[in-house]
Amino acid sequence: MTHTANTQDEFGLRIAARLNSASLDLPHDISERLRAARTRAVAARLKPQTRLQTNTAVIHQNGAALLNFGGDEGLNIWSRLASLLPLIALVAGLAIIQNFMDDDRANELAEVDSALLIDDLPPAAYADPGFLQFLKNPILTSENKE
Repeated sequence: MTHTANTQDEFGLRIAARLNSASLDLPHDISERLRAARTRAVAARLKPQTRLQTNTAVIHQNGAALLNFGGDEGLNIWSRLASLLPLIALVAGLAIIQNFMDDDRANELAEVDSALLIDDLPPAAYADPGFLQFLKNPILTSENKE
């Protein structure tokens, strides 16, 4: 035993001796209640206490505290790969969606470019401030002039 344990044991024995000497002067009903309480305390101390307890440990790693709930939990290489499968599916889905969105945007821009190039109006006309007025007036063609 260590020095602290010996000191605590000696202190406990001195308190028990003092309580025992003082208990001789107590009335009978109080001494019976104390005896019953002592019996219950000893029985409770001897009874093994079963409590559910999770095996948590705090691991400090690279300046971050991580909780460890009982180690490996029986995860082998296949179950670890299976746990990554939803993440891989999510990343693949997002990549496919981004690809479709890029294709749609490129098709829209190609349609606008082809409309601009096919049109009789030069592209510089769209930047002209009078272009809205041009759109509002009907286009005079050779059929309308006659």
